[in-house]
Amino acid sequence: PLGLKENVLPTERSCLSDAGGNFFMAGVGFSFIFSWLLMLVVLVTFVVGGNIYMIICNSWRSQQVFQVMDTPGLIPGFNLSELLGQESGATNFSEMYRQCQEDNALWQTLHLDQSVSLDKLLDISQYTGEISTAFEKMDITLSPISLLSQSQRDLLLDASQAGQPPNFTMEQLDQSLTQGNLLDMATELEQLADKVGQEVKVKLKDHALRLRDLDKEMQTSFSGLLRRLKKNIHSVQSGAAQIEAQTKAALDEAKKTQEFLDRETANITKKETLAFLEMLLDFFETYISWAKNLLTRDVGRCKPIAQTLDNVEAIACDYILDSLNAFWFSLGWCTTFLLPSIILAVRLAKYYRRMDTTDVY
Repeated sequence: PLGLKENVLPTERSCLSDAGGNFFMAGVGFSFIFSWLLMLVVLVTFVVGGNIYMIICNSWRSQQVFQVMDTPGLIPGFNLSELLGQESGATNFSEMYRQCQEDNALWQTLHLDQSVSLDKLLDISQYTGEISTAFEKMDITLSPISLLSQSQRDLLLDASQAGQPPNFTMEQLDQSLTQGNLLDMATELEQLADKVGQEVKVKLKDHALRLRDLDKEMQTSFSGLLRRLKKNIHSVQSGAAQIEAQTKAALDEAKKTQEFLDRETANITKKETLAFLEMLLDFFETYISWAKNLLTRDVGRCKPIAQTLDNVEAIACDYILDSLNAFWFSLGWCTTFLLPSIILAVRLAKYYRRMDTTDVY
C-alpha cells in the first residue's frame, strides 16, 4: 500500500508497488504448492484425533465401550465368564468397572463365589462328625485313684475308739480341795482354845482364823477354775462321744466318693475332653469366618485399577486428544482461508504489478 499511487499509469508503477504485486503472486504460488500438505495433515490428524475421541473418549464416558466389549463373540474364542469358570455369565467388563469404582474386593468383582465355594471348601462340619465318631470310640483308661486304703480306714477307726476320754465323775470335783474341812477344823480349834490356857488359846484362835482365811481364799481362787474345768470336761465328753460316729460317717462318705470316682472318672474325663474339643472347633469356626470375611471383602480392593483407567482416560482425552483436535481444527480453518486469500491476491496483484502495456478503452 505504500507504493500504490492511483494517478500513476500501470506501466509506470514503482518498484515497491511491483514488488508488492509479485509477493501477492508468490503467495498464490506457495499456496498451490503446499496447500495439499496442509490438507493432508488436517485429514490425518482429523481421522486420528476425531475418531479416537468419538470412539474411545465419548464411549468411555457414556460406558458404551464396556457394552461393546461385553458383546458376545466380539473376540472369537474369548469369553470372560468361561475363562473364570462361571456358567451363569454374570461377569462382564462394565460390571467389573462399576464394582472397582465402589472399591469392592476382587472376590465380589469377579464373582469368584460361583467358581470356588468357600462355604464348601472351609466347612469343618464335614470333619466334626468324623472327629466325634473317632472320639466316641476312644477308650480312656486312667490309673485307679485310692482315697483311703483299708489299713488307713482301720487306723482311723482305732483312733476314734481309742480317743475316748476317761469317765470323769463330777462328784469328785464337788468334794473339798483338802482332805478335811478347814472350817470344821477351825471350829474344833476354837472349842479347844476355850479349854486351855491363855497363851495357847491365843495361838489356837490365831490358827483357827488363818484356817478360815485360807478356806475363804481357796474358795475364791479355785471356784472359777473348777467351774471352767467342769465345763471343759463336759465339752470333751460330749465331743468325744461323737468322734466315733463322725469318723464312721466320714469313712462312709469316702467310700461313696471312691465308688463314684471308680465309676464316673472315665466318663467325666471324656465329657470334659469333648467340651475342650468343641471349644477348639469354635475357635476354628471363628477363624474361618474371619478369613472368609477378609478374603471376600478386604483382600484385593480394585479401586486403584479403576482410578488408573480414569487417569489414563483423562490424560489421553483431556490433554493429548483435545490438543490434537484443537491443532487440526485450527489448521483446517487456515487451509480453508487459503482459497479466498488466493482469489484476493490474484485480484489485487493487477493493481500493484507494473504492466508492460496499458489497457485502452
